[in-house]
Amino acid sequence: MTSFFVVCTVLGGGVLILQLLLGLFGVDAAHGLDHLDAPHDFGHDAADGTAGGLHLFSVRALSAGIAFFGLSGLAATSAGWPLLLVLVAAVVPGFLAMLLVAFSMRWILRLESDRSIHVTSAIGEGGVVYIPIPGTDSGAGRVTLTLNGRTVEYDAVTSGAALSTGTKVTVVDVREPDIVEVVATPSLDEVL
Repeated sequence: MTSFFVVCTVLGGGVLILQLLLGLFGVDAAHGLDHLDAPHDFGHDAADGTAGGLHLFSVRALSAGIAFFGLSGLAATSAGWPLLLVLVAAVVPGFLAMLLVAFSMRWILRLESDRSIHVTSAIGEGGVVYIPIPGTDSGAGRVTLTLNGRTVEYDAVTSGAALSTGTKVTVVDVREPDIVEVVATPSLDEVL
């Protein structure tokens, strides 16, 4: 049983060290090896690019689990514990190592996701007039919008009637990178 734990330790630890060295030299991202750790069918939220699930069966998580399984099994075996207790003492730290690596990778992938605000994502969003907007494209006012959980301000124009401060509006187009076109959002009374 000792030789089994030694093989697990060497195999799991070797893969972890190899991944660390490859990552230090940029091979991981430069040559596309990161697909081994991020299953694209499972665990990613396609809408915002963030990691949605845990990658328990990624190469990193599995190698960490195997390495800690082997180390813990060796320690319990050398302490003279009975076989059943040795297996429990090996499986628990191995699984906890897998969980720790999976949570760490999820956190790192969240840091990599793009949380920047793109003005084109404002189309269809509602907002409020902050500085009055002259009608018929005769000038610009300002609106406040909530995009990606942030409150932002943009210069705004309208091709309709003038819009006063506090008017609820909907963005219908982006004229320039910092100018949006808005229309007044009809109230429930106007719709009925």
